[in-house]
Amino acid sequence: MSLQRAAAIVLRQVYLYRGSPARILPLFGWVAIDIILWGFITRYLNSVASSGFNFVPALLGAVLLWDFFTRVMQGVTTAFFEDVWSRNFLNLFSTPLAISEYLAGLVFSSFATSIVGLLVMLVLAIFVFGLNFLSYGALLIPFLLVLFTVGIALGIAAASMVLRLGPAAEWLIWPIPAMLSPFAGVFYPLSTLPRWMQWVAHLLPPSYVFEGMRGILAGREMPARDLAAGAVLALFYLALSSWFFSRTYDRVVRSGLIARYSAETVS
Repeated sequence: MSLQRAAAIVLRQVYLYRGSPARILPLFGWVAIDIILWGFITRYLNSVASSGFNFVPALLGAVLLWDFFTRVMQGVTTAFFEDVWSRNFLNLFSTPLAISEYLAGLVFSSFATSIVGLLVMLVLAIFVFGLNFLSYGALLIPFLLVLFTVGIALGIAAASMVLRLGPAAEWLIWPIPAMLSPFAGVFYPLSTLPRWMQWVAHLLPPSYVFEGMRGILAGREMPARDLAAGAVLALFYLALSSWFFSRTYDRVVRSGLIARYSAETVS
């Protein structure tokens, strides 16, 4: 794999952002609104709660981590959609660019955009609402790495769906994080879910992250086993989604679908 070719994919995204300031606002705008909204909600809950429980790390921290996961996934899909919207696939894959290089470029682009959103969320959460990340300890880094890995995997899988089904399938992609959030246990323990939802939740790496986060806030020991299970699942899904994208690309090339890419569903 040539890192220079992967960097060219990233460079294209840089030129897009530089030439269109309207693309820059979504990098931090929506996550900033989420942090501000939930920050005031946690302040209100702290003011009316009689138990003295601090809702800031429990709720605001969960929102921050979930928004980071969402931004990672959307970083991949948005970079992919730029090629969909501009009908740029034939231009890209008529070059020596390999699938692994293209996916690496999407991952690097997502890393850059998600870091921007994460920094904005951290500044607001820490300096405006007093979120203390020291309460999570050093586990914050592996938590973020698990969420980043599974976010990349989900973004690649979503891009595969659009590549196979056509641009109209884009509307199936945006709701995916919201559809997963009830199973991930972002705001509540998995024990509150019905049994069948718990089985689904145990297949989702984010559920291990948020369960571990709540355990740490409750004063329990480091959930090393759960965190390791989440990491293994995330790496498995990353490998599976990369394989799925490669197979989908081979299919659309052999069938000629990639040459007939348009604004309508490809069948």
